[in-house]
Amino acid sequence: MSPAEKDAVEAFRRDVVEPSMSQLVLLYFTATWCGPCKALGPVIDKVSAEYAAKGVVLAKLDVDKSQFIASQFQVRSVPTVYAMFQGQPVADLSQARTESQLRTMLDQILRQLPVTGEAQSAEAELEPLIAMGEEVLAEGDGERALSIFDQLAEMAPEHPAVAAGRVRALVALGRHDEASAAIDALPEEAAKSPAIVQARAAIALASDAVPEGDLADLRARAAAAPDDQAVQYELAGALMAAGDHQGAADTLLAMIAADRDWNESAARQRLLTLFEAVGLEDPWVSAQRRRLSAILFG
Repeated sequence: MSPAEKDAVEAFRRDVVEPSMSQLVLLYFTATWCGPCKALGPVIDKVSAEYAAKGVVLAKLDVDKSQFIASQFQVRSVPTVYAMFQGQPVADLSQARTESQLRTMLDQILRQLPVTGEAQSAEAELEPLIAMGEEVLAEGDGERALSIFDQLAEMAPEHPAVAAGRVRALVALGRHDEASAAIDALPEEAAKSPAIVQARAAIALASDAVPEGDLADLRARAAAAPDDQAVQYELAGALMAAGDHQGAADTLLAMIAADRDWNESAARQRLLTLFEAVGLEDPWVSAQRRRLSAILFG
């Protein structure tokens, strides 16, 4: 190995291999004479800067100045982009030529690898605090839960789990308008997260809440008119708002079994809202989905 090649290897170890032990290094092979590189360069610069807090580092190598390294990677054309982690190429990103394509590929990679960045460190710090807020909320102390999530929102205002916890605390306190406004204020991407979808469903459920005495009267009317879909639908909404998820599901499933198309499938839509509020990954929801499938396709 020539002195120049040794220098290239040492630079590669310093600039690519060592950072890749904990971060994701985008190894970008380029050339001054490469037309497509002139288009990709600003894109990869922008996206890698956006993802820096998530542990993404950009390393550029000119194939003319780094022929030895390029040959080791069998680079036959430029631009060529590899994602490197722990000293090994883990993905070929060469076909990602737009910001959207590059972000999509990076998101997929980062979900699969234990990359360490500021965002991941911040997430690790937030997790136990979010869990504490959720525990307090589950215990029924809405005021204290809201206080916890308000403090977390100052640290991470757009974090989906923080925003969702704060919204559900507002719902628990009956402050539905504030809860809706908090969701409306979120960026579009954050508003699509499962946690926010669940929080939005919680608002929808709470809108059907009735006083305990009225709920007892509603139960009696529904029992006296089992074929009255409108009354059964009203009861299901009230049960959902009261937290009687099983009672609501049983009522809605019975409605669907009797007339799945009633009021443009309103019972099924309300059942799906209940599933979202409970959480689509919850085992209870999975069990109710099986019951629904048996009715629809059995």
